[in-house]
Amino acid sequence: MDFELNEDQKLLARTAADFVAKESPLERARKLRDDELGFDLALYRKMAELGWLSLPFAEDVGGFGGGFLEVALVLESVGRQLVPEPLLENILAGLAVAEGGSAEQKALLEPLIAGEKLLSLAYLEPNGRQRRAPYETRATKKGAGYVVSGTKTWVSHANASDAFVVSAELEGETRLFLVAKDAAGLSLETLKTIDGRRAGKLTLDAVEAELLPGSSQALLDHVLDRGAAGAVAEGVGLTQRVLEITTEYLNTREQFGVKIGSFQVLQHRAVDMFVETQLIRAASIASSVLADDPDPAARLEAISAAKVQLSVGGKYVTQQSIQLHGGIGCTDEHDIGLFFKRMHALNTLYGDEAFHLRRFSASPSFAKVG
Repeated sequence: MDFELNEDQKLLARTAADFVAKESPLERARKLRDDELGFDLALYRKMAELGWLSLPFAEDVGGFGGGFLEVALVLESVGRQLVPEPLLENILAGLAVAEGGSAEQKALLEPLIAGEKLLSLAYLEPNGRQRRAPYETRATKKGAGYVVSGTKTWVSHANASDAFVVSAELEGETRLFLVAKDAAGLSLETLKTIDGRRAGKLTLDAVEAELLPGSSQALLDHVLDRGAAGAVAEGVGLTQRVLEITTEYLNTREQFGVKIGSFQVLQHRAVDMFVETQLIRAASIASSVLADDPDPAARLEAISAAKVQLSVGGKYVTQQSIQLHGGIGCTDEHDIGLFFKRMHALNTLYGDEAFHLRRFSASPSFAKVG
């Protein structure tokens, strides 16, 4: 498998890194924690103008015609600067529409790609933990259409969304439905996540909804697998930035008249942080390359292994950074805490460590010893 980036991909990565470094300093992420929306809609539309939202979509719906690897290259820069705009989240909801929707429903993609409309994917339920299939949400036929009843939680940027892609059980099968934000019977409670971003709890009481005719559990799984790969890609940038901040601190902070970076025991910890960062990067490359494969068996192990590596390695890197910074690392005023909280959020998105360990161990090619 060739992991070498082509010239267009290298240019995309450089452009993304330059843009977020200039337009999204860490102080902006800190301030937006207290913003009602949780992100800057104007900057989000600038990202759309750069074509970031178009990357994985086909040209016939206004997309770039690329793949998820291009999305991952952008997300790495997003992770370095803790950019709070819901880039990945809108791409995932858009992919569900692109791959499961009717021709009329796909008309939503053009304004989504332009940053003019925002969509949210609503699949988690209060009693379903990390379950991907609908747990209690049900859809029923009503005349020529459908109504959906149930509760969805931790719906990213629900407060800013124009519509929702909602999973529900219909006649014993998982299907996806489009629900307008102003639909009768829909109520929204805005939630604040551990990293200061916004999510929502949707309560649907016989809400009229449009069925995505090509939707299924397999489609939802594929969308969520790309979400997991995206979370790992963001984690690559995050852990790399944390490592840089920590090594800089070790090389400037003095105790007993010498730089603390000269202490061998601290050097060993920094090396371990570096190793974990590189392991996450390697796992991310494999998962991003395979994320578009329609065969679940081809992508399952790489994506679940990457998500577990992010959980183990990302937790280690951010925890060690706090410890190496000492007391100041525990304060809200220091940036390390922001990275630590975002890493915790990334590790729960699109399947946590326990979910992906179970899935990996149940994969056909996993050899159990004993």
